[in-house]
Amino acid sequence: MIEEFERHLRGTNLSENTISSYLFALRQYSSQYGGITKKTLRAYKVGLIENYKPKTVNLRLRAINCYLESIGKESWKMPFVRVQQKAFLENVISEADYEYFKNCLKRDDELFWYFVIRFLAATGARVSELIQIKVEHIKLGHLDLYSKGGKLRRIYIPKALQNEALSWLNDKHQESGFIFLNKYGDRITTRGISGQLKKLAVRYGIDPVVIYPHSFRHRFAKSFLERCNETAIRFIQGRMLRYLDNAYDRIICALRIRRFAEKLSAHRDYAYHSQNDCPTFTSPLHFLHAPSK
Repeated sequence: MIEEFERHLRGTNLSENTISSYLFALRQYSSQYGGITKKTLRAYKVGLIENYKPKTVNLRLRAINCYLESIGKESWKMPFVRVQQKAFLENVISEADYEYFKNCLKRDDELFWYFVIRFLAATGARVSELIQIKVEHIKLGHLDLYSKGGKLRRIYIPKALQNEALSWLNDKHQESGFIFLNKYGDRITTRGISGQLKKLAVRYGIDPVVIYPHSFRHRFAKSFLERCNETAIRFIQGRMLRYLDNAYDRIICALRIRRFAEKLSAHRDYAYHSQNDCPTFTSPLHFLHAPSK
């Protein structure tokens, strides 16, 4: 892999410094992931974003994209990140820490808190919305909420999470009612959730600064952006990251379309990938104008 790429680079007009930089990036990738797949490319990009400044991230991506071109995989090239993302990514739990946190909670049988962070990160729900979830909503697959103006906001529960939560509730013999309760049997408060998450972060050696309910909502949005096609990412970054709440609402609307994927897949303006939690749009306008019901 490395030798062939170096021969390719030597046949170009790139400077020696650029060639060295490109080879370093490919060695870094190869040492971490070995072969090239779309999944490992996405993981590599996430790792770069979480550990390097945007300029460095783009330099490494440029190198890997050059390699992809050299092996005839131009369609796999990764879009560059924008500097504007920096503020959005600050104090947000990383994907690695989220996976670690989630696995620790499950390992230690802290299933209540495991499902707290799972629901926050997988649905993009606000913590005030999280505590309204009932068994009935999980069985249904979504939760409908209405704003003061009567506008419908639907929170969808991904199928994998739905099945796992139903199994947990079945083991607890809970067939109805609110699922997130305190030790007295009342609905847990948002403050109670925030405080306990901080304590659990300390227990597992995670920086408490990035552990707060809204951090998982940011995690949801960041994951969505990483899975969207490039057009949608650019549109959201350029127009909507300044108004995060609006962006989240649009993302929730987008997830609604997942439920109608089979019907929409026949339409020339939509494309859907069943392995992702999020739909992919061929136009950001469809993302904005997802049906409200």
